[in-house]
Amino acid sequence: MNKPLRRIAIFCGLLVLALLIRDNWLQYVDAGNLQTRQENRRVSIERYATPRGDIIVDGKAITGSVATEGTDFKYKRTWKNGEMWAPVTGYASQAVGATQLENLEDGILTGNDDRLFFRNTLDMITGKKKEGGSVVTTLNAAAQKAAFEGLGNKKGAVAAIDPSTGGILALASTPSYDPGTFAGISNKDGETFTKLDKDKDKPMLNRALRETYPPGSTFKVVTAAAALENGKVGGIDERTDSPDPYRLPLSTTDITNEHGQCKDATLRYALEVSCNTVFANLSDKVGNEKMIEQSEKFGFNEPELDIPVRAAESIYPKDNRPQNAMGGMGQASNRATPLQMAMVSAAVANDGKLMKPYMVDQLRASNLDVIETHEPEELSQAVSGDTAQKLQAMMETVVKTGTGTKAQIPGATVGGKTGTAQHGLKNSEKPYAWFISYAKLSDGSSPVAVAVVVEDGSANRDDISGGGLAAPIARDVMKAVIDSKK
Repeated sequence: MNKPLRRIAIFCGLLVLALLIRDNWLQYVDAGNLQTRQENRRVSIERYATPRGDIIVDGKAITGSVATEGTDFKYKRTWKNGEMWAPVTGYASQAVGATQLENLEDGILTGNDDRLFFRNTLDMITGKKKEGGSVVTTLNAAAQKAAFEGLGNKKGAVAAIDPSTGGILALASTPSYDPGTFAGISNKDGETFTKLDKDKDKPMLNRALRETYPPGSTFKVVTAAAALENGKVGGIDERTDSPDPYRLPLSTTDITNEHGQCKDATLRYALEVSCNTVFANLSDKVGNEKMIEQSEKFGFNEPELDIPVRAAESIYPKDNRPQNAMGGMGQASNRATPLQMAMVSAAVANDGKLMKPYMVDQLRASNLDVIETHEPEELSQAVSGDTAQKLQAMMETVVKTGTGTKAQIPGATVGGKTGTAQHGLKNSEKPYAWFISYAKLSDGSSPVAVAVVVEDGSANRDDISGGGLAAPIARDVMKAVIDSKK
């Protein structure tokens, strides 16, 4: 072979080799990436080719599927009481994709999860159509209904947790949306989604998980914990060295109180009537570093809290002395999600042990074989058992004779803390109403801890308070959980 022909042959050989390498790269190395790309319509066609598996609450499906016409997507998702359950399930739309549980457990729900390979192989051999599996949640239907109906037309959120396991019992957010209104792929579905997405009231925002608020006086429970754990106070009935008014350190600003005789008040009384001066003073005595340390034991400053839906990070920041003192009252740069404040209450109720919150109890195949079961996991020892008992005594006084009397439940012992968090430039906006609580039964067990926040765009400013707006909602959620266990 002469030299020019040899060069051509080598060049052609290299082209063939490059083609083989590229073909194998696409088929094996990059296959997963190509399969999951949004532009790959075949993935979506397969996702909606069969009825989707269900999300289960209290043994009953809160979702379903219905056949569609005029499209190569054969089935679309349906929901029962979609507005109530949207903060739990998220949406699964042929037009815009999926979120929350519908997205995170998509493999199980569509039947495409690798753990279903054996089941799918058997179905293929027997000629049975592939079916999606089910996602069994920890939710309590009665508690979710009480939370959703309690919020009503008010803007706000509720998170309820089983303190002993971390299982989430309710997760409500209002205003909400019905994911079934844009589950298809028509122009109308797309228009509905766009309208909801641009709504100024943000109905698609999961306020229980993804919105952070100044926690207001509910944070005083954390400050009390820090003061007790760091020896800044003795007993909860011993008088504190607390001036009234209290001048913020390094400033000319005085902190005052809305209620009570707070000068040198005991810790129990200070929580009962919500003395700003006592808790600002204690936060300064504890110091910013120790306040951060205590907050983090309750779950603050955790950027990756997955339940499995990721919650927004609740913040207790590094700050100067005056801001840290304000932070001890739940103001300044301090921010928390409703889930986070439910975690605070749950840890107190569980004798100081904070369990990691979770929402999925089991994953099951279509034949009900259990693929995965969640095991409760301890997140931290937020406070000692002795400190937890003291915090319980203080919170129970709040409900017995203090600002939280509307949370009382006959036959149960309730501990709680109200909060009214200021916001807006120079506090010009209507404040947020907070309430955190737990309920204990006669056997000493605590089946539920709750956090409620009401943004409230309708009430007069003077009528807004955690005890007036949020406490009755928390009471009804706790009662629903207690009644469901009878």
